[in-house]
Amino acid sequence: MTDVVQDQSVIVDRSDEVERIAKKEAWRRRLPILPALLFTIIVTQIPFALSVFYSLTDWNIVSGVDREFIGFGNYGELFGSSLFRQAAWTTVVMTTASVLLSVFFGTLIAILLDRKFFGQGFVRTLLITPFLITPVVAGQTWSTSMLNPQFGVVNWLLERLGKDDPIQFAGQFPTWTIVAVLVWQWTPFMMLIILAGLQGQDPSVLEAARVDGANSRSIFFQITLPQLRPFLELGTLLGSIYLIQVFDHVEVITGGGPGSTNLPYFVFQRSIGGGWEFGQASAFSIVVVIATIIFATLGLRLLSSLLEE
Repeated sequence: MTDVVQDQSVIVDRSDEVERIAKKEAWRRRLPILPALLFTIIVTQIPFALSVFYSLTDWNIVSGVDREFIGFGNYGELFGSSLFRQAAWTTVVMTTASVLLSVFFGTLIAILLDRKFFGQGFVRTLLITPFLITPVVAGQTWSTSMLNPQFGVVNWLLERLGKDDPIQFAGQFPTWTIVAVLVWQWTPFMMLIILAGLQGQDPSVLEAARVDGANSRSIFFQITLPQLRPFLELGTLLGSIYLIQVFDHVEVITGGGPGSTNLPYFVFQRSIGGGWEFGQASAFSIVVVIATIIFATLGLRLLSSLLEE
Protein backbone atom coordinates (compact mmCIF):
# COMPACT_ATOMS: atom_id res chain seq x y z
CA MET A 1 0.00 0.00 0.00
CA THR A 2 2.87 2.35 0.84
CA ASP A 3 4.53 1.61 -2.51
CA VAL A 4 1.32 2.51 -4.36
CA VAL A 5 1.06 5.82 -2.51
CA GLN A 6 4.70 6.61 -3.27
CA ASP A 7 4.21 5.79 -6.96
CA GLN A 8 1.17 8.08 -7.12
CA SER A 9 3.08 10.90 -5.45
CA VAL A 10 5.93 10.45 -7.92
CA ILE A 11 3.47 10.61 -10.83
CA VAL A 12 1.90 13.79 -9.40
CA ASP A 13 5.31 15.40 -8.93
CA ARG A 14 6.32 14.52 -12.47
CA SER A 15 3.06 15.86 -13.92
CA ASP A 16 3.54 19.09 -11.96
CA GLU A 17 7.09 19.33 -13.24
CA VAL A 18 5.95 18.71 -16.83
CA GLU A 19 3.28 21.39 -16.44
CA ARG A 20 5.84 23.88 -15.09
CA ILE A 21 8.19 23.13 -17.96
CA ALA A 22 5.35 23.53 -20.47
CA LYS A 23 4.36 26.91 -18.99
CA LYS A 24 7.97 28.05 -18.97
CA GLU A 25 8.39 27.01 -22.58
CA ALA A 26 5.16 28.78 -23.56
CA TRP A 27 6.36 32.03 -21.98
CA ARG A 28 9.74 31.58 -23.65
CA ARG A 29 7.99 31.37 -27.03
CA ARG A 30 5.87 34.45 -26.25
CA LEU A 31 8.81 36.54 -25.07
CA PRO A 32 10.00 37.64 -28.57
CA ILE A 33 6.56 39.04 -29.46
CA LEU A 34 6.03 40.91 -26.17
CA PRO A 35 7.65 44.16 -27.48
CA ALA A 36 5.34 44.14 -30.50
CA LEU A 37 2.35 43.43 -28.24
CA LEU A 38 3.25 46.28 -25.89
CA PHE A 39 3.74 48.64 -28.83
CA THR A 40 0.34 47.67 -30.24
CA ILE A 41 -1.33 48.28 -26.89
CA ILE A 42 0.35 51.69 -26.55
CA VAL A 43 -0.58 52.95 -30.03
CA THR A 44 -4.12 51.48 -30.19
CA GLN A 45 -5.69 50.69 -26.85
CA ILE A 46 -4.48 53.72 -24.89
CA PRO A 47 -5.80 56.20 -27.51
CA PHE A 48 -9.05 54.22 -27.65
CA ALA A 49 -9.41 54.41 -23.86
CA LEU A 50 -8.78 58.17 -24.00
CA SER A 51 -11.40 58.50 -26.75
CA VAL A 52 -13.92 56.72 -24.53
CA PHE A 53 -13.11 59.16 -21.71
CA TYR A 54 -13.34 62.22 -23.99
CA SER A 55 -16.69 60.97 -25.33
CA LEU A 56 -18.10 61.40 -21.83
CA THR A 57 -17.07 65.06 -21.64
CA ASP A 58 -18.10 68.40 -23.12
CA TRP A 59 -14.88 69.68 -24.67
CA ASN A 60 -14.52 72.50 -27.18
CA ILE A 61 -10.89 73.53 -27.52
CA VAL A 62 -11.63 77.02 -28.89
CA SER A 63 -14.19 78.04 -26.27
CA GLY A 64 -11.61 78.41 -23.50
CA VAL A 65 -13.85 76.44 -21.11
CA ASP A 66 -12.39 73.44 -19.30
CA ARG A 67 -13.60 69.92 -20.03
CA GLU A 68 -16.82 69.07 -18.22
CA PHE A 69 -17.91 65.51 -17.48
CA ILE A 70 -21.43 65.02 -18.85
CA GLY A 71 -21.72 61.23 -18.94
CA PHE A 72 -23.61 59.89 -21.93
CA GLY A 73 -24.92 63.27 -23.00
CA ASN A 74 -22.94 63.25 -26.26
CA TYR A 75 -24.38 59.88 -27.20
CA GLY A 76 -27.93 61.10 -26.58
CA GLU A 77 -27.32 64.13 -28.78
CA LEU A 78 -25.74 61.92 -31.41
CA PHE A 79 -28.77 59.66 -31.92
CA GLY A 80 -31.07 62.67 -31.94
CA SER A 81 -29.15 64.34 -34.76
CA SER A 82 -30.66 64.11 -38.24
CA LEU A 83 -27.25 64.90 -39.74
CA PHE A 84 -25.73 61.90 -37.96
CA ARG A 85 -28.54 59.62 -39.15
CA GLN A 86 -28.02 60.81 -42.72
CA ALA A 87 -24.27 60.22 -42.46
CA ALA A 88 -24.89 56.75 -41.04
CA TRP A 89 -27.24 55.85 -43.89
CA THR A 90 -24.78 57.17 -46.46
CA THR A 91 -22.07 55.04 -44.87
CA VAL A 92 -24.23 51.92 -45.06
CA VAL A 93 -25.13 52.49 -48.72
CA MET A 94 -21.60 53.44 -49.74
CA THR A 95 -19.94 50.52 -47.95
CA THR A 96 -22.47 47.86 -48.93
CA ALA A 97 -22.54 48.80 -52.60
CA SER A 98 -18.76 49.13 -52.83
CA VAL A 99 -18.03 45.79 -51.15
CA LEU A 100 -20.65 43.77 -53.03
CA LEU A 101 -19.80 45.23 -56.44
CA SER A 102 -16.06 44.82 -55.82
CA VAL A 103 -16.53 41.17 -54.85
CA PHE A 104 -18.77 40.55 -57.88
CA PHE A 105 -16.46 42.13 -60.45
CA GLY A 106 -13.39 40.73 -58.73
CA THR A 107 -14.85 37.22 -59.04
CA LEU A 108 -15.62 37.68 -62.73
CA ILE A 109 -12.12 38.97 -63.50
CA ALA A 110 -10.51 36.22 -61.41
CA ILE A 111 -12.39 33.57 -63.39
CA LEU A 112 -11.18 35.09 -66.65
CA LEU A 113 -7.58 35.20 -65.41
CA ASP A 114 -7.62 31.63 -64.08
CA ARG A 115 -6.40 30.22 -67.35
CA LYS A 116 -3.29 30.25 -69.50
CA PHE A 117 -3.00 32.86 -72.24
CA PHE A 118 -0.31 34.98 -73.84
CA GLY A 119 0.65 38.00 -71.72
CA GLN A 120 -1.08 36.66 -68.61
CA GLY A 121 1.44 38.18 -66.19
CA PHE A 122 1.33 41.58 -67.91
CA VAL A 123 -2.47 41.67 -67.87
CA ARG A 124 -2.58 40.76 -64.18
CA THR A 125 -0.12 43.54 -63.38
CA LEU A 126 -2.24 46.09 -65.23
CA LEU A 127 -5.39 44.98 -63.44
CA ILE A 128 -3.71 45.23 -60.02
CA THR A 129 -2.49 48.78 -60.66
CA PRO A 130 -5.65 50.65 -59.46
CA PHE A 131 -5.31 49.15 -56.00
CA LEU A 132 -1.71 50.36 -55.74
CA ILE A 133 -2.69 53.99 -56.32
CA THR A 134 -3.09 56.09 -53.19
CA PRO A 135 -6.73 57.04 -52.43
CA VAL A 136 -6.11 60.78 -52.78
CA VAL A 137 -4.55 60.37 -56.22
CA ALA A 138 -7.32 58.01 -57.33
CA GLY A 139 -10.02 60.43 -56.20
CA GLN A 140 -8.28 63.41 -57.79
CA THR A 141 -7.77 61.56 -61.08
CA TRP A 142 -11.41 60.56 -61.34
CA SER A 143 -12.82 63.93 -60.25
CA THR A 144 -10.70 65.94 -62.71
CA SER A 145 -9.59 63.76 -65.63
CA MET A 146 -12.56 61.38 -65.85
CA LEU A 147 -15.73 62.95 -64.43
CA ASN A 148 -15.14 66.67 -64.81
CA PRO A 149 -18.17 68.23 -66.59
CA GLN A 150 -16.00 70.48 -68.81
CA PHE A 151 -13.05 68.33 -69.87
CA GLY A 152 -13.63 64.90 -68.34
CA VAL A 153 -13.22 61.80 -70.48
CA VAL A 154 -16.62 60.36 -69.53
CA ASN A 155 -18.55 63.49 -70.54
CA TRP A 156 -16.47 63.70 -73.73
CA LEU A 157 -17.59 60.16 -74.64
CA LEU A 158 -21.21 60.96 -73.77
CA GLU A 159 -21.03 64.04 -75.98
CA ARG A 160 -19.81 61.90 -78.90
CA LEU A 161 -22.75 59.58 -78.29
CA GLY A 162 -25.24 62.45 -78.56
CA LYS A 163 -25.52 63.71 -74.98
CA ASP A 164 -25.79 67.50 -75.17
CA ASP A 165 -25.60 68.65 -71.56
CA PRO A 166 -22.62 67.48 -69.47
CA ILE A 167 -23.39 65.51 -66.33
CA GLN A 168 -22.29 66.88 -62.97
CA PHE A 169 -21.45 63.49 -61.51
CA ALA A 170 -20.14 64.71 -58.14
CA GLY A 171 -23.06 67.13 -57.77
CA GLN A 172 -25.94 65.02 -59.10
CA PHE A 173 -24.82 61.57 -57.92
CA PRO A 174 -22.31 62.16 -55.10
CA THR A 175 -22.66 58.84 -53.29
CA TRP A 176 -22.63 56.69 -56.41
CA THR A 177 -19.73 58.63 -57.89
CA ILE A 178 -17.67 57.75 -54.83
CA VAL A 179 -18.92 54.15 -55.00
CA ALA A 180 -17.78 53.91 -58.64
CA VAL A 181 -14.28 55.07 -57.75
CA LEU A 182 -14.10 52.70 -54.76
CA VAL A 183 -15.23 49.75 -56.89
CA TRP A 184 -12.61 50.63 -59.51
CA GLN A 185 -9.90 50.72 -56.87
CA TRP A 186 -10.94 47.71 -54.74
CA THR A 187 -11.94 45.24 -57.44
CA PRO A 188 -8.26 44.25 -58.00
CA PHE A 189 -7.90 43.48 -54.29
CA MET A 190 -10.91 41.15 -54.38
CA MET A 191 -9.62 39.66 -57.62
CA LEU A 192 -6.30 38.73 -56.01
CA ILE A 193 -7.99 36.99 -53.07
CA ILE A 194 -10.44 35.06 -55.23
CA LEU A 195 -7.79 34.18 -57.82
CA ALA A 196 -5.74 32.62 -55.03
CA GLY A 197 -8.76 30.49 -54.15
CA LEU A 198 -9.30 29.45 -57.75
CA GLN A 199 -5.68 28.43 -58.20
CA GLY A 200 -5.81 26.44 -54.97
CA GLN A 201 -8.39 24.01 -56.34
CA ASP A 202 -7.48 20.37 -56.87
CA PRO A 203 -7.35 19.84 -60.67
CA SER A 204 -8.10 16.13 -60.27
CA VAL A 205 -11.49 16.92 -58.69
CA LEU A 206 -12.43 19.22 -61.57
CA GLU A 207 -11.26 16.66 -64.12
CA ALA A 208 -13.27 13.92 -62.43
CA ALA A 209 -16.37 16.12 -62.57
CA ARG A 210 -15.87 16.67 -66.30
CA VAL A 211 -15.40 12.95 -66.88
CA ASP A 212 -18.69 12.34 -65.04
CA GLY A 213 -20.44 14.63 -67.51
CA ALA A 214 -20.74 17.84 -65.48
CA ASN A 215 -20.81 21.05 -67.51
CA SER A 216 -18.89 24.21 -66.64
CA ARG A 217 -21.87 25.82 -64.92
CA SER A 218 -22.46 22.83 -62.63
CA ILE A 219 -18.76 22.59 -61.81
CA PHE A 220 -18.60 26.26 -60.83
CA PHE A 221 -21.73 26.37 -58.65
CA GLN A 222 -21.36 22.94 -57.06
CA ILE A 223 -17.58 22.61 -56.66
CA THR A 224 -15.73 25.88 -57.25
CA LEU A 225 -18.06 28.32 -55.47
CA PRO A 226 -18.25 26.33 -52.20
CA GLN A 227 -14.44 26.13 -52.18
CA LEU A 228 -14.25 29.88 -52.71
CA ARG A 229 -16.40 30.58 -49.67
CA PRO A 230 -13.50 31.32 -47.24
CA PHE A 231 -11.90 33.65 -49.79
CA LEU A 232 -15.16 35.49 -50.48
CA GLU A 233 -15.74 35.87 -46.75
CA LEU A 234 -12.21 37.19 -46.26
CA GLY A 235 -12.63 39.73 -49.06
CA THR A 236 -15.99 40.85 -47.66
CA LEU A 237 -14.60 41.19 -44.15
CA LEU A 238 -11.51 43.18 -45.13
CA GLY A 239 -13.46 45.30 -47.61
CA SER A 240 -16.10 46.16 -45.00
CA ILE A 241 -13.50 47.11 -42.40
CA TYR A 242 -11.58 49.38 -44.76
CA LEU A 243 -14.37 50.88 -46.86
CA ILE A 244 -16.51 51.89 -43.90
CA GLN A 245 -13.61 54.21 -42.97
CA VAL A 246 -13.39 55.96 -46.34
CA PHE A 247 -12.38 59.59 -45.97
CA ASP A 248 -9.96 60.52 -48.76
CA HIS A 249 -12.36 59.92 -51.64
CA VAL A 250 -15.12 61.92 -49.96
CA GLU A 251 -12.81 64.87 -49.31
CA VAL A 252 -11.28 64.93 -52.80
CA ILE A 253 -14.33 64.14 -54.96
CA THR A 254 -17.22 65.94 -53.24
CA GLY A 255 -15.71 67.76 -50.26
CA GLY A 256 -18.36 66.23 -48.04
CA GLY A 257 -21.22 67.84 -49.93
CA PRO A 258 -24.88 66.88 -49.46
CA GLY A 259 -25.48 63.16 -49.96
CA SER A 260 -21.83 62.14 -49.63
CA THR A 261 -20.94 62.80 -45.99
CA ASN A 262 -20.25 59.45 -44.32
CA LEU A 263 -19.49 58.84 -40.65
CA PRO A 264 -15.68 59.35 -40.79
CA TYR A 265 -16.11 62.64 -42.64
CA PHE A 266 -18.86 63.66 -40.23
CA VAL A 267 -16.47 63.04 -37.32
CA PHE A 268 -13.88 65.17 -39.11
CA GLN A 269 -16.37 68.02 -39.53
CA ARG A 270 -17.29 67.93 -35.85
CA SER A 271 -13.65 68.01 -34.72
CA ILE A 272 -10.66 69.45 -36.61
CA GLY A 273 -12.79 70.20 -39.68
CA GLY A 274 -14.24 73.29 -38.02
CA GLY A 275 -16.58 72.07 -35.28
CA TRP A 276 -13.88 71.66 -32.63
CA GLU A 277 -16.31 69.64 -30.50
CA PHE A 278 -13.90 66.91 -29.46
CA GLY A 279 -16.26 65.41 -26.91
CA GLN A 280 -18.95 64.87 -29.54
CA ALA A 281 -16.41 63.76 -32.14
CA SER A 282 -15.03 61.14 -29.74
CA ALA A 283 -18.55 59.81 -29.12
CA PHE A 284 -19.14 59.63 -32.87
CA SER A 285 -15.82 57.78 -33.30
CA ILE A 286 -16.80 55.16 -30.71
CA VAL A 287 -20.06 54.60 -32.56
CA VAL A 288 -18.17 54.22 -35.85
CA VAL A 289 -15.97 51.51 -34.31
CA ILE A 290 -19.00 49.64 -33.02
CA ALA A 291 -20.77 50.05 -36.37
CA THR A 292 -17.72 48.69 -38.17
CA ILE A 293 -17.75 45.53 -36.08
CA ILE A 294 -21.51 45.06 -36.53
CA PHE A 295 -21.41 45.78 -40.25
CA ALA A 296 -18.54 43.36 -40.90
CA THR A 297 -20.27 40.64 -38.85
CA LEU A 298 -23.58 41.08 -40.67
CA GLY A 299 -21.78 41.09 -44.02
CA LEU A 300 -20.09 37.79 -43.23
CA ARG A 301 -23.34 36.18 -42.09
CA LEU A 302 -25.18 37.39 -45.18
CA LEU A 303 -22.49 36.09 -47.50
CA SER A 304 -22.33 32.76 -45.64
CA SER A 305 -26.10 32.30 -45.94
CA LEU A 306 -26.01 33.09 -49.67
CA LEU A 307 -23.21 30.57 -50.25
CA GLU A 308 -25.03 27.91 -48.22
CA GLU A 309 -28.10 28.37 -50.38
